[in-house]
Amino acid sequence: MTRPSSSSDAPQRICVFCGSNDGAHPRYLEMARATGRAIVSRGKGVVYGGGNRGLMGAVADAALEAGGEVHGVLPFGLQTMEVAHRELTHLDVVDTLHERKARMMELSSAFLVLPGGHGTLEEFFEVLTWLQLAIHDCPVGVLNLNGYYEHVVQHLDLAVREGFIRPEHRALVLVESDLETLLDRMDAWTPPPRPRWAGTRPRP
Repeated sequence: MTRPSSSSDAPQRICVFCGSNDGAHPRYLEMARATGRAIVSRGKGVVYGGGNRGLMGAVADAALEAGGEVHGVLPFGLQTMEVAHRELTHLDVVDTLHERKARMMELSSAFLVLPGGHGTLEEFFEVLTWLQLAIHDCPVGVLNLNGYYEHVVQHLDLAVREGFIRPEHRALVLVESDLETLLDRMDAWTPPPRPRWAGTRPRP
């Protein structure tokens, strides 16, 4: 797998992880739409899971309406269930969820986590782990809308206190309740020095 780069000469695309459901409060869909618009307003493209439902569909629709590039990555099994978004700039259909995450990482220069369920949490922790191991150098931001991720943040802090996460690794996660503040921090983020994980491929 090619390691993504956050350098200025790399394509600037933000990968958005979020739910395929609407959520229990209208604010979730509103913020998903605002996220799509905000990414395009910063001159960047969107990478996401390729679906047409829930927050995922709202992010994609808003970005497309704003004239932006939206690149979806969807496993074949979900495409056959007719959840694929048909109006995207690009849609990659892959065989497995593992391939989906690898492709999304290859395409992206940053990762933004909106509210979501099991899949969103799994994607968040995988890209965070890969950042810790220096498999990629891209910022990972969490939008703590309505306090949705407050308990996740508290658990990370607990893991630091209990000696399972180092403070410098906890600091890799950027958490904000305001979208524009979070995007500003992600834009300004510089990866700290970390030892390369054994077998990590060099940057192309």
